[in-house]
Amino acid sequence: MLTAIQRYAGVSCTALGVQDLPPRGVGPRVVEHHVALVLLAGSGWFSWGGRERIRVGAPALLWLLPGVPHCYGPGAPGWTVAFAGFSGPALAACAQRGLVPAPAGAVAPLATGAPAHRTIRKLATVCNESEPAYDATSAAGLHELLAVLRRSRTEPPPGPPAVVEELARAAHLPVSVAEHARRLALPLPELREEVQYTTGCSPKDFVLGTRLNTAKDLLATTDLKVAAIARRIGYADPGHFTRLFTRRVGVPPGAFRAGYPPGPH
Repeated sequence: MLTAIQRYAGVSCTALGVQDLPPRGVGPRVVEHHVALVLLAGSGWFSWGGRERIRVGAPALLWLLPGVPHCYGPGAPGWTVAFAGFSGPALAACAQRGLVPAPAGAVAPLATGAPAHRTIRKLATVCNESEPAYDATSAAGLHELLAVLRRSRTEPPPGPPAVVEELARAAHLPVSVAEHARRLALPLPELREEVQYTTGCSPKDFVLGTRLNTAKDLLATTDLKVAAIARRIGYADPGHFTRLFTRRVGVPPGAFRAGYPPGPH
């Protein structure tokens, strides 16, 4: 259970340590909280969420996601990992800022594992309930570790836009979530996992929220008729758009527009 200070800080420590693992397979397992495994020495394989095994080697970050099955196998002569477990409401915001990897980025090469190793060792000295103010110092140390891990990650070469960015750009298209997944070349469950993890809502709710935000902007800054705005964001039936807007926003589109004074915005 989180203390008042941990609730305010938004994060608490659930596991911590440094461990030497022998060359044998482990899992599949499921963890209840986020766990960052920093591979300090050795190499082997790692798999998560039913994906194919991939080769990993130190220094690297392996992120165990809550509720997502994972398994791994150190190669001979074994590997050394430093690990820290995280829990708390701040992790959703940390994920949006890139401090917690998305599911597709659960494995990341590191420029060096030394800073994370030092931070985890420092955390071990304060993550003790018998220590004064342990909750405040451990929460501060966990935020520091998240920042250290982000700085230590080597930047991948430029790639395609993130899934959520692509989905936002295509939100106005009058197509189903399944069709969005097909257009993004993703299995539907993987699209749901990625969007839920990054935004905290389902793809359907994300698309709807994106459409309504666009509609609100157009209502406030243009003179377009409601029917034209409806078509622009993917609704052929302006009546359906008006009912949906009213239910979600709390006022009809015309009343929403009336709340903004005329003139440049």
